[in-house]
Amino acid sequence: MRTKVIAGNWKMNNDITQTTELINGLKAALAGKSLNATVVVCPPFTSLGTAQQLIAGSVITLGAQDVSLYDSGAYTGEVSVGMLKAVGCTYVIVGHSERRQYHGETNEIINQKAKKVLAGGLIPIICVGETLQEREQNITDTVLTTQTTGVLAGLTAEQVERSIIAYEPVWAIGTGKTATKEQAEQAHVVIRSVIASLYSPATADKVVIQYGGSVKADNAKELLSQPNIDGALVGGACLKADSFASIITAV
Repeated sequence: MRTKVIAGNWKMNNDITQTTELINGLKAALAGKSLNATVVVCPPFTSLGTAQQLIAGSVITLGAQDVSLYDSGAYTGEVSVGMLKAVGCTYVIVGHSERRQYHGETNEIINQKAKKVLAGGLIPIICVGETLQEREQNITDTVLTTQTTGVLAGLTAEQVERSIIAYEPVWAIGTGKTATKEQAEQAHVVIRSVIASLYSPATADKVVIQYGGSVKADNAKELLSQPNIDGALVGGACLKADSFASIITAV
């Protein structure tokens, strides 16, 4: 049985004071509740240290929003796997559509980052997903097959089983539009089928595949009830403690 993973991607939001308020609010909202999911918060790099101190002893785990391809050196503005590990991260998001769109990240770059994260003993949350134009052209399955194959290239079955895939339809990120439960489930089926063909059905059955794309408290339960949806990568709704807690407890 796959454990559901609910991760909140804060993106470029919250300074240290706001980080403190949000995490304390989330801890209070989850206090005393029996949870059936792993909870992850992914603050900006500047808040990781503060967040780690605040979540100590709680049910919340820490993730980062990106990682460098390099271990150290003259790479201004970059943050390495070792740095993320030292600050207490367990998870790292790689290949978010905003990284693809604004920073030109390709499947090859995302694949290299995933390998770097795995080699460092952390867990990558590897993002895939189609644009609105690609969905309207009815090539969603092709896009997901190409992306999933590309980002997993060269990984062993054991490494894939330790990874998380996040299906994020680009047209549903920050737009308020959400894939129907049927659309989301079908995309997850495609991704799991690709993994089965690349590795084995047994490996595919172990991989956690999240849905991301305007997940909110009012749609989380029906999305998370689908057999192949193993959690959520939450954007805007994770910036309010009560709404994020509602998504977590919808599992």
